[in-house]
Amino acid sequence: MKKVTKGFNAAPLCVFLFSFILVFTGCQQERMTTESDSTLPVRAEEVAKSSIQEIVSATGTVYAVKETILKTEQAGKYTLRRNPRTGKNFAMGDSVTAGTLLFTLENPEYVNQIAIDSKKLSYESTEREYTKQQSVFEKGGITLSEVKNAEKAQIDARYNYENAKISLAKLEIRAPFSGIIVNLPHFTSGQWVEINTEVATMMDYSRLYAELTLPGKEMDHIQRNQNVAVSNYSQDKQKLEGTVTEISPAIDPTSRMFKIKIETANKDLLLKPGMFVRADIIIQEKQDVIVIPKDIILDRRGYKTVYVVQRGIALERRLELGIETSDSVEVVKGLDPGDSLIIEGFETLRNRSRVKVIE
Repeated sequence: MKKVTKGFNAAPLCVFLFSFILVFTGCQQERMTTESDSTLPVRAEEVAKSSIQEIVSATGTVYAVKETILKTEQAGKYTLRRNPRTGKNFAMGDSVTAGTLLFTLENPEYVNQIAIDSKKLSYESTEREYTKQQSVFEKGGITLSEVKNAEKAQIDARYNYENAKISLAKLEIRAPFSGIIVNLPHFTSGQWVEINTEVATMMDYSRLYAELTLPGKEMDHIQRNQNVAVSNYSQDKQKLEGTVTEISPAIDPTSRMFKIKIETANKDLLLKPGMFVRADIIIQEKQDVIVIPKDIILDRRGYKTVYVVQRGIALERRLELGIETSDSVEVVKGLDPGDSLIIEGFETLRNRSRVKVIE
């Protein structure tokens, strides 16, 4: 009888190993797919329409539209007057109205030289004489020439009297306009001061102006009466409304800059003369347009893009942009009002990534 020897059959083992590899590979692919399809947390907000302004910014120093240095027009003994509002002598920072008496000068010799009482009597006398001569002339008692001589004497006497009053007023220094005393040099009461001595500086800075320079390329965009937002760097949120009042037609050949002048109302005196300010000149403004933050816009393959959420999927949108500011931009094309725009968590997204909007 022939003995049959059975050898080892490797086929079942190969089938088992192949099946194991397929299962393992499938699990790996499934795990990778699950990881790639994982939901990413994002924040989103609804797209809405608003307004945007295109601006040109410049910096400069503001000055009071009204400013004057008060000087003596005559010599005399100095006296600082009392402020009727405080009951004390006038001081720096006091508000005064136009015509308020601030200082007086005492100079008896100058007063005697003016002789205002004598000139007043002379004027009154010639006025009476002129009236009398007119009456006599109407009755035919004198000639027209005599009446004219009387009139001339009356006019001369009136001018002499008025000039005397003007000269005497030089011993009084009054506020030329309503404003604030910003500088008040110290003099001892009764101290003799000479002619042309500075005794105070006044400003009315309820309205301010500034001279600014801008690049020549902006010249065609700037016009008179354009609106300007003026702010101080320490109070950036408190902006004042102003306008462009003057524009130089010449460009500096060295700096390639041109000069403009702006004015702004300063009713609450938020800005002080001498402050360094920023002026934002509004050269274009649009209402009822889509405006989004600039920092959420990505540059992908040469296109400006953002992501919106639809049913848990992030969709890439290519944008056409319009007016830009330092932090915002107008979207001309690519978004619609009501779109859910991703504003946080967009950096690592790809088109059609799964996302979850969190509050």
